[in-house]
Amino acid sequence: MIALVLAAGFGTRLRPYSQHTPKPLFTLNRQPLLDIILRRLLAADARTIIVNTHHHHRQIEDFVHSCPYADHVVLRHEPEILGTGGAIRNTADIWHPHPLLVVNSDIYTDLDYQAFYRFHRQHGFPVSLALCDHPEFNSVRVDDAQRVVGFDRSDRSAADPDLRRMTFTGVQVLNDELLAYIPSKGYADSIDAYAAMIDDGLDIAAYIPRDLQWSDLGTPERYQAVAREIMAVRAVKQVTSNEELAAIDWQPLKGDGSERRWFRVGAGKKTLIVADHGIKPSSATCEAESFVAIARHLFRKGLPVPSIIMEDTFAGLVVMEDLGTLNLQTYIQRAADQQSIDSAYRRLIDLLIGMSFRGGEGFDPGWTCQTPRYDHEVVLQLECRYFVEAFLQGFLGEDIDFEMLAPECSRLADMVAAVRPLGFMHRDFQSRNIMVHNDRFYLIDFQGGRLGPPHYDLASLIIDPYVDLPVALRESLLDYFCIRLAERAALTVAEASRAYRYCALARNLQILGAYGYLTRRRGKPFFAQFIPAAARSLRENLSRMEENEFPLLCRIANKTIPRHLSPSQARDKNSGR
Repeated sequence: MIALVLAAGFGTRLRPYSQHTPKPLFTLNRQPLLDIILRRLLAADARTIIVNTHHHHRQIEDFVHSCPYADHVVLRHEPEILGTGGAIRNTADIWHPHPLLVVNSDIYTDLDYQAFYRFHRQHGFPVSLALCDHPEFNSVRVDDAQRVVGFDRSDRSAADPDLRRMTFTGVQVLNDELLAYIPSKGYADSIDAYAAMIDDGLDIAAYIPRDLQWSDLGTPERYQAVAREIMAVRAVKQVTSNEELAAIDWQPLKGDGSERRWFRVGAGKKTLIVADHGIKPSSATCEAESFVAIARHLFRKGLPVPSIIMEDTFAGLVVMEDLGTLNLQTYIQRAADQQSIDSAYRRLIDLLIGMSFRGGEGFDPGWTCQTPRYDHEVVLQLECRYFVEAFLQGFLGEDIDFEMLAPECSRLADMVAAVRPLGFMHRDFQSRNIMVHNDRFYLIDFQGGRLGPPHYDLASLIIDPYVDLPVALRESLLDYFCIRLAERAALTVAEASRAYRYCALARNLQILGAYGYLTRRRGKPFFAQFIPAAARSLRENLSRMEENEFPLLCRIANKTIPRHLSPSQARDKNSGR
């Protein structure tokens, strides 16, 4: 057997993701599609496999050269893309006069290549097409004798309704008779050649195996769906040891502010969580890569994070331990008394400080998907400017330019950037990102983590509008934090407390910016109900600053942001009433 894998295409339907990675190197369960196809062809006794290249050809060539089977692969570069027919013509010097098995590189199938090749050699027709019944793509007309008699290229309604319609899988076997129907140079489509052969009275065989598994992966949606299914099934089998598992149960879960998709999957009582971050958007470190790298780092440090069962960061998929449905917000709402709440938060503060110090040891800034550390620029742009543009302008509709606040924002950024010590900072250490499982707290959603001061995570925890702790309890918890931090770092309780005030102010601005963005720009009214508590917290924190330290921010907090805004009024404002 000699085979040709068509890997030269631009992957137009897979843009923008194919602009940085060629579609043959898209992964399923971390294995590139090209690797899956090549290994299956070799297992089917293909002695030579040709791979044509054009788009991002060096990536494909480097991958093939790194594989242990590279000696069996012939790379044929096309300086100008030639199409399927042109690729067949361009490699004839290698396969002619033997039959050639051709496979598209953007499909996933369990087709038995060896059986298909035998079928072609036995019937004596010049071409065999592997077909399946896939209603979305059924456009190949097949008669009762299992011969292909035509292709519906555009108007399917004009075709003979009595003929069976099937889907071309992108797998075909052909003889060199086809070469006479392909132009001698330039771009050529093999389907055009097959149509011309049929017009000349030549037979094309339809190979239609039963129960064929086949998926076209040519669009982001179809690629993601197949990648999720394959990974979830393998992960569930791994934790259940059930090799006969035919299907798993899928339960979509409601997310919060991010665009990630969440699922609970399983068989019987054993369930796992699938986080779908989306396909890797660029060559830079993406959210899924950060999540996996940080999760494994924190896990090695003995910190309570969900264990990762399986991941494919290019596909954006992470399968992890299921920690249940109880988060800190609900846990606090159900707490029996104030003492239980105080005890829970003190435990969390101990965890937070441990996370900062232990998580900071050996932390690689290269794991981060945003910035390597929480610095002046982050405070200025992602907290202050975010507050102005997403909340003051976007939510409240105020005509306040960021430049008006720039001097005070720059001062705040300077003060936060000077805070020490630095360790691992979660950056969103709030009640909906802390799970309670078997009476133990677990951290989730840490993909935005980086190096930074623990004071910021404390602010995320105790000024969290989802819980809206009483001011007296916040101050008590701050005292506890400062004492415990001073025991671990070279600073006084007073220094820790002062540094916290600046970090808390930055967090105040970030929270309001996020709520404004999510309610107005993302159309998520759920968040509007927490704006009054967030605004009240901002005023409280500013009242504890030195007099005239942030006068314009104080004026905005006290006069521009309505004091009377209730949760229901915030929702109404979001809806435009």
